Amino acid sequence: MNRTPARAWQALHDHIPDLKKLHLRDLFAAHPRRFEDCSLEAAGLLLDYSKNLLTPRTLELLLDLARAADLSGWIEKMFRGEKINVTENRAVLHTALRADARDRVLCDGRDVVPDIAAVRNACCRFAESVRNGERRGYTDKPFTDIVNIGIGGSDLGPAMACEALTPFGAPHLRMHFVSNVDGTHISETLKNLQPDTSLFIIASKTFTTLETMTNARTARQWFIQKSGSPEHVAAHFAAVSTNREAVRAFGIDPASMFGFWDWVGGRYSVWSAIGLPVMLAIGERNFRDFLSGAHAMDGHFRSAPFERNIPVLLALIGILYRNGFGCQTHAILPYDQYLRRLPAYIQQLDMESNGKHVTRSGTRCEAATGPVIWGAPGTDGQHAFFQLIHQGSTLIPADFLAPAASLNPVGLHHTLLLANFFAQTEALMNGRTEEEVRAGLAAGNMSPSDMDFQAPHRVFDGNRPTNSIMFKQLDPRTLGALIAMYEHKVFTQGIIWDICSFDQWGVELGKQLAQAIIPELDGPDPVATHDSSTRGLINTFKRWRSE
Repeated sequence: MNRTPARAWQALHDHIPDLKKLHLRDLFAAHPRRFEDCSLEAAGLLLDYSKNLLTPRTLELLLDLARAADLSGWIEKMFRGEKINVTENRAVLHTALRADARDRVLCDGRDVVPDIAAVRNACCRFAESVRNGERRGYTDKPFTDIVNIGIGGSDLGPAMACEALTPFGAPHLRMHFVSNVDGTHISETLKNLQPDTSLFIIASKTFTTLETMTNARTARQWFIQKSGSPEHVAAHFAAVSTNREAVRAFGIDPASMFGFWDWVGGRYSVWSAIGLPVMLAIGERNFRDFLSGAHAMDGHFRSAPFERNIPVLLALIGILYRNGFGCQTHAILPYDQYLRRLPAYIQQLDMESNGKHVTRSGTRCEAATGPVIWGAPGTDGQHAFFQLIHQGSTLIPADFLAPAASLNPVGLHHTLLLANFFAQTEALMNGRTEEEVRAGLAAGNMSPSDMDFQAPHRVFDGNRPTNSIMFKQLDPRTLGALIAMYEHKVFTQGIIWDICSFDQWGVELGKQLAQAIIPELDGPDPVATHDSSTRGLINTFKRWRSE
């Protein structure tokens, strides 16, 4: 095998022209046991990757890429707590957040598992005291509404998980998530709340995040105005942060502050104290099941051979399409309404992690990296954008996800949903030939001239790749395994592309420029700085505001 990355990439590149000559119909016809050979189960998930443009030779070349990148070595580095976030000199230990209590995970020579357990136990005690009514508001009423104020990973993860696990939530608690600094978001959220039964969680590691703290101060002002006293803030606000002084100055009791560590990245933080809203929603037992599902996927990822490893295979298949076929996007299509927010969550996880053009050593990437991630629940997507996936000129690989059993078994709904789930991947694979189209039109007694006109519009090339990911039922353990699966997929791709998947320097410039612009927006005088476009937009805004 070619064991240097350059040779491995070249071998894959040389193989692609042969692969592009193949059709999935022919691959299935030639191998009746293709499903059995190209599917596997782990941590409660079934991955069917048979509807991909893969031959045994393709898989061999992709596995060679993983070996040439020393993927197994990097996996061990991550799990052992080595500082693989090279630009920030940090360990990457979100896996430790769901480790077994008997495990030892060292970071700078210190076992972090007891520290994790201590914070988690404190979060669980707090959550249970709210859930059981022991902790109450200033009028001695139990809480009915939980408002999480955060942004990025401090919002997307908890919001997605709470919605996904709605059937396991406390019926007497309503969950709200505020992230956008647009005043409409916080205003519309507060509009229907009562101050004496509302609990606010401010999620900001530094307690300085612009969007989060702007919304937090607005919520605090609203609360004081409605409750009549700033003394009540301590009973109605909690913080997930490491800035004790700023939290105390805000009026939050430090006993209601829950911390985490610099080795927890925002988009990997739902397992930490950032998951406090999830604990409040589903309770300690279900939250621990959520962690155990992720832990099971961690064990699979760390120990399974690459050719039988779900996250590794997903990553390699993604690399095949991104780098071999030039695909620029990848669709996430959950056939489960509770997973409505999953595409947005995976979007941040993937695009913020692997949206990089520089290698770990600082040189320009030669290979294309992270695709655009997007999607929506089936069957809504079928009536919105599936037309492009089926007949468009762009090849769009897609993940289809579905539970075998519904948590809401109403009539034939789930049968119809799953029929569409199965049909779409089959249609994308097979397509419809011109001969099949003409046969169908002829059966409808269409005239030859009309048939000549209609046939080209009804031909589907097929050969559109998909992964099918099934599970018995969406529960906390399954959701944990799903998220961890995508985390490890993204990590694997980052290693093979030789990029750092755990920083996000690309978002910093916009933040810095915004801070500089804020004072320029005060007063009516036009600005004379910036480029002509930005200057013109700012001055138009100021003029219109004054009018």
